[in-house]
Amino acid sequence: MFLSILLFLVGIALIVLGANYLTEGAATLARRLGLSPLMVGLTIVAFGTSAPELVVSLTSALAGKSDIALGNVVGSNVFNVFAIAGVTALIAPLTITKSTIRKEIPLMVLASLVLCFMVFDKELSGLVGVENVISRGEGLVLLCFFSIFLSYTIAISKPNAPEQVVELDESLKAEETQRINRPIWLLIIYMLGGLVGLVYGGDLFVSSASDIAKAMGVSDAIIGLTIVAAGTSLPELATSVVAALKGEQEMAIGNVVGSNIFNIFFILGTTATVKPIGMGGLVSLDFFVMTIAAILLYFFAVFFGKRTINRVEGAVLLLLYIAYTVYLVMGVA
Repeated sequence: MFLSILLFLVGIALIVLGANYLTEGAATLARRLGLSPLMVGLTIVAFGTSAPELVVSLTSALAGKSDIALGNVVGSNVFNVFAIAGVTALIAPLTITKSTIRKEIPLMVLASLVLCFMVFDKELSGLVGVENVISRGEGLVLLCFFSIFLSYTIAISKPNAPEQVVELDESLKAEETQRINRPIWLLIIYMLGGLVGLVYGGDLFVSSASDIAKAMGVSDAIIGLTIVAAGTSLPELATSVVAALKGEQEMAIGNVVGSNIFNIFFILGTTATVKPIGMGGLVSLDFFVMTIAAILLYFFAVFFGKRTINRVEGAVLLLLYIAYTVYLVMGVA
């Protein structure tokens, strides 16, 4: 048990460090190309911070542990909205752009609904006794959705003019300017090193999490929805909190929304294409909570906060995550 916990922590450390180096290298390259903060948050940073989920879900599916593979994504999406957006809003109210409200958040809601349909399509069709599975064909459909999302974000983000890039550099601290001016070969090494850490960390993470679940008498589904989901979402938490502290609210909320879209369309799409994912021990409530979290974020932004997630709403989101986690733990007990 002690060794499993130690390997679990080592796995988390490798995943977080790997994601950090991968994200820093990719985000620095993006800034040198003059991409907007929202674009960086929705795509490159979201991809980098979602890399742990990709590694864990793919590794779990290949190991035949679909409970962890699917529970990781569902739990991460719940954690991203309720916990990360909640904590970030408590630090500094999140101002949300019109584009994010009209397009990105609705796309996140759509992603959740599409996943629910794919998971429960057998029941909706009246088939009884047939296991709910995200097939390879459905995985390819998710990847098609992801391609549309990626094409859209690239299309709406026009590179800044060279003069704007120079102006940005002059306003940055010397340390950050030096980081942006690092040679490209060093940035590539950062990204490759990050990928290596993610792969090895993901393998340790999944195997040790499964061992801990067996030792505690807890199902892989519960472990995936809670410990694994929170662990793989640490990069998102760190990125959004730091962005909020620096006044980069667009990147903070863009990271949360972008990561949730990535998790469903790209991570589950890729994982299911490689190996179909069974529902395992997850229940309909877990998918319902994930979808409600996405819808609630939209309602808070549009109807209550007037394009802002304030501290009160942040506290509500955080309390909802605590309540959901307590429910899962009490269900085990």
